[in-house]
Amino acid sequence: MDLRFVLDPDLTPELREQIVALWVDVTNAGGAVGFVAPVTADEVRPLATSTLYEVADGPDRLLAGYEGERLVAVLVIADNRFHLKTHWRVLKRVMVHPDTQGRGYGAALMREAERIARRLGLAALHVTVRDGLGLDRFYKRLGYREIGRLPAALRLSPTDARDEILMWLDLPTPT
Repeated sequence: MDLRFVLDPDLTPELREQIVALWVDVTNAGGAVGFVAPVTADEVRPLATSTLYEVADGPDRLLAGYEGERLVAVLVIADNRFHLKTHWRVLKRVMVHPDTQGRGYGAALMREAERIARRLGLAALHVTVRDGLGLDRFYKRLGYREIGRLPAALRLSPTDARDEILMWLDLPTPT
């Protein structure tokens, strides 16, 4: 596996468009990253812009994964913006390009986020998952546990509502 990670890359216009393109490709392949397929770059761009604003000018961090020079994975390490929750973070917009599936990039991306979280002295990581795709099994293999569900919280269409699964990874301090 030739995957290189960059924490907080320079958010150039080119990288921003690569993130939008990745987001579109992931969504249109069935990925659960805030949209329901099919989507276009014009539909994704407003949410990408606000997400990247919180990285560039706010407290959030961006982790990018590259195969060579090609962006193939991203996630946002989101600050909770509340002083009683500074000891943990939420991982958002976890994406791996569909044509790289099966290479272990998703697990590598999550392990790198865990490594960064430990280096930052965080006590835990949290991620939410759209039910019905088997994503909870992926996160469980990485040590996350289900801590709750919001029933029918995600309305994909008038006839398709899914639970939002809340998952948690404790990061105990080594003794």
